[in-house]
Amino acid sequence: MAAIKVVNAKAEVARAQAALAVNVCAARGLQDLLRTNLGPKGTLKMLVSGSGDIKLTKDGNVLLQEMQIQHPTASMIAKVAAAQDDITGDGTTSNVLIIGELLKQADIYISEGLHPRIIAEGFEAAKEKALEVLEEIKVKKEMKRDILLDVARTSLQTKVHDELAHVLTEAVVDSVLAVRRPGYPIDLFMVEIMEMKHKSETDTKLIRGLVLDHGARHPEMKKQVEDAFILICNVSLEYQKTEVSSGFFYKTAEEKEQFVKAERKFIDDRVQKIIDLKDKVCAQSHRGFVVINQKGIDPFSLDALAKHGIVALRRAKRRNMERLSLACGGIAVNSLEDLDMDCLGYAGLVYEHTLGEEKFTFIEECVNPHSVTLLIKGPNKHTLIQIRDAVRDGLRAIKNAIEDGCLVPGAGAVEVAIVEALSAYKHSIKGRARLGVQAFADALLIIPKVLAQNSGYDLQETLVKVQAEHLESKQPVGINLNTGEPMVAADAGVWDNYCVKKQLLHSCTMIAENLLLIDEIMRAGMSSLKG
Repeated sequence: MAAIKVVNAKAEVARAQAALAVNVCAARGLQDLLRTNLGPKGTLKMLVSGSGDIKLTKDGNVLLQEMQIQHPTASMIAKVAAAQDDITGDGTTSNVLIIGELLKQADIYISEGLHPRIIAEGFEAAKEKALEVLEEIKVKKEMKRDILLDVARTSLQTKVHDELAHVLTEAVVDSVLAVRRPGYPIDLFMVEIMEMKHKSETDTKLIRGLVLDHGARHPEMKKQVEDAFILICNVSLEYQKTEVSSGFFYKTAEEKEQFVKAERKFIDDRVQKIIDLKDKVCAQSHRGFVVINQKGIDPFSLDALAKHGIVALRRAKRRNMERLSLACGGIAVNSLEDLDMDCLGYAGLVYEHTLGEEKFTFIEECVNPHSVTLLIKGPNKHTLIQIRDAVRDGLRAIKNAIEDGCLVPGAGAVEVAIVEALSAYKHSIKGRARLGVQAFADALLIIPKVLAQNSGYDLQETLVKVQAEHLESKQPVGINLNTGEPMVAADAGVWDNYCVKKQLLHSCTMIAENLLLIDEIMRAGMSSLKG
């Protein structure tokens, strides 16, 4: 009898073989669910929410987050895969596949009487060797635009169809190159992702500036301004209540009138300072002047600004204030006391675009912008969500490549190379831990196998060809998913991120070892003691 039963007779317990079977079944169930999604030829899943909202995706991270997973082991694997996405932005599907396959291969040896601890030791030794091989086959490169295009294409083709991936690739690479500043870490929050339900998904484009999701609030303000100065400010241009509770006493109607005028004058003086600056900088030319304010602007102030040809946008989002100063130049001011030319940014074109009831303000033709907007277009909501998720992964892939300074060949080439090295390495391992190394090597082959299977080729035949080619050429060889034949991944421009593969090897081995060493699963919380 399980020891926990002595303390709590109602505890639910799974011991030894039963506990292992529970873990293996959960891992394989999750693996079977996600295996068809891997690679550019993977299929899509349709997720339908309780309210009937539809989401089409083959992004492993989205699937694992949206699905309602109740099994404790499956939930644990899903959390590990989600952590993989948080750290590197990719590799969630591969994570689930490799964990499932590690447990499946280990189960074969355990069913023949091998102790899980021996298998775990073999896994640990195999992981260390795999990381050494990864270091050997990584390729250090100067991250020029054409290399980054290959990286982005490899990532995006696994998320969306080829034609759309081709459109997104250039937009994603150019956006990261625009926000990259020497001496600063790459901040992907400076790439605004704006969705517009309009036209088709292939009309998605990069705006070298900013797109705001609101327009000017006065009918007489211009809808298009060229060669414009931009004033970015966080100043209230509307009547505000006092922050402390206070009252004003007056004896006559004239006194009340003076109070109202004094209140109004406080706001009007602020507006006048903006107008004076506009008159000063635009006196000798017909250049435009645009005010973008984080706080409110009341109708009287809007009217005064409109009469002087100033376009004013109010209640801009806080996150856009930093982006605006990076895109247009200039400084976001919190006070109008010391306004001068140095506070102003510049944009070649500012115009308003109306789409149904929604208004968008485009700020374009900026000089060397360090903040840009990816304008995602699509005919419906689920297309926009699918593109947004793909773009996020593409941005992370390029950021990883630039920060790593190196790449590894894709298309299953890394896994085939590691398996080949492990096959030779296992003979140097003494004792039964050698079987753990063999199980680890067999498990890694799940990636090239599933890539071939999802592309409609015979997985055994394809795998044999690739391994034979790898032995002959002595360079990383992957699978050409269009022909099913072996190819040198580096020559074909198929690259994966080094940090994704490294994280995969670490996290998959760790979680598989932990699950193997579980010999008792118990549900013995306080709730089972009641009654």
